[in-house]
Amino acid sequence: MKTTPHGPQDVSAPPGTMAGSGDGIEEFGYRQELKRSLKFSDLLIYGLIFMVPIAPFAIFGSVFQASGGMVAMAYIVGMLAMMCTANSYAQMVQAFPMSGSVYTYVGRGITRLLGFVAGWMILLDYILIPALLYLAASIAMNGMIPAVPLWVWLVAFVALNTLINYLGIEFTARVNKVMIVLEILVLAVFLVIGSVAVAKGQGSFSFDAFFNSHTFSWSLIFGAVSIAVLSFLGFDGISTLAEENAGTTKSLGRSMIAALLLVGVLFVVQTWVGSMLVHDPAALIANGDSSGTAFYDAAKNAGGPFLFILTAAATAVAWGFANALVAQAATSRLLFAMARDRQLPAFLSRVHPKRGVPVNATFLVAAVSLVLGLYLVTQPNGLTEISTLVNFGALTAFSLLNIAVVWWFIVRQKSRRWFVHLVIPLLGLAILVAVIINANIAAQILGVLWLAVGVIVAIILLKTGRMTDPSAPSSPVDATEVR
Repeated sequence: MKTTPHGPQDVSAPPGTMAGSGDGIEEFGYRQELKRSLKFSDLLIYGLIFMVPIAPFAIFGSVFQASGGMVAMAYIVGMLAMMCTANSYAQMVQAFPMSGSVYTYVGRGITRLLGFVAGWMILLDYILIPALLYLAASIAMNGMIPAVPLWVWLVAFVALNTLINYLGIEFTARVNKVMIVLEILVLAVFLVIGSVAVAKGQGSFSFDAFFNSHTFSWSLIFGAVSIAVLSFLGFDGISTLAEENAGTTKSLGRSMIAALLLVGVLFVVQTWVGSMLVHDPAALIANGDSSGTAFYDAAKNAGGPFLFILTAAATAVAWGFANALVAQAATSRLLFAMARDRQLPAFLSRVHPKRGVPVNATFLVAAVSLVLGLYLVTQPNGLTEISTLVNFGALTAFSLLNIAVVWWFIVRQKSRRWFVHLVIPLLGLAILVAVIINANIAAQILGVLWLAVGVIVAIILLKTGRMTDPSAPSSPVDATEVR
């Protein structure tokens, strides 16, 4: 039994209980404020949209070069690492069914100090990725309609997505369903036309995308995964909707794993077909894809200018509208959770009384994305610079999450579910560490600097008494204190 401001609570309630049944966040001392309305299908679609089923379109050339042509293998290894991490999310969300993603799970599974560090590192992903998406989409649209300046596209994307998120999570979910259908249709068109083109000899049929003995090395593959993993980032965003989930706590974990499996298969298939349509693989490996059009060029080889324009336009809409929409929603929930625990300014914990959304956090994310995006528009390599930071932050936070599962379940709860609570998390941790070690040097340097700043901030919070351990029975979290 645990004492909270609401009286004694049984924290040993079995996992999988209804999120809205009273066995949710109230037992941890919080008041339910966000609107519980999302079903399993909503969560699944949210994750698919966040990851973008056609995400490899935009970074295909970079992954192809980094992997020595084994682009499909890079995505398979990346999917394995993310599946292990999704298992860790699934386990922790049952123990702690709250918003906050890795910040909440590491903080309660290990200590508040490490939880803050994990939240700080995932912020590198969550805060920067909307700006990255808006910038990539604006560049694509400007390429098709040069008369409209980059900054105009950027402002339009930010304004539209902020409005939709402000209208509430239910409206966002309805928009997501429309976007996922459109993305799947575009992908289906490419796969059909591309496969027919390969069969007719317009491409070169091979399995080199899965394994090429002439170029293979594990360091090469892990280096490529450090780029490819950008396509998978977003499945974890489902966990930020824990307090808006209308189903059981298990549905959150299941939706993450299902979304990863579905999108992973799509990534492997489309990159395999795309690799067979590359006109000169050796040149792409040697010279790279400075223009960022390698996939669109491959599509053009199969279906002419029509397929080039279709895939490029679909990427712009998917990244700048659909993906950025859910990225902004997830980021605002993370800021809300950290502010509610007094780790960030209190105004970010304000929830709109009618719409049930963290309104101030939503507007802050929009403002940061706009300012950062407008700055990056003026930089020649802005897209590359910001993308190097995004992956490092996410992979570091995911590593801490896998450690948290082992510590909470095996060490503290004495679990005997060795495979789920020990083997899978350690496997995921091993792959993530290998990817981080083989990542871009610039990303490692900037990421470590960000980590150092986070540790300093965490120490300051600890010294000022704002980092009490929420998992300690003797120091329950008072909902009135964190408002």
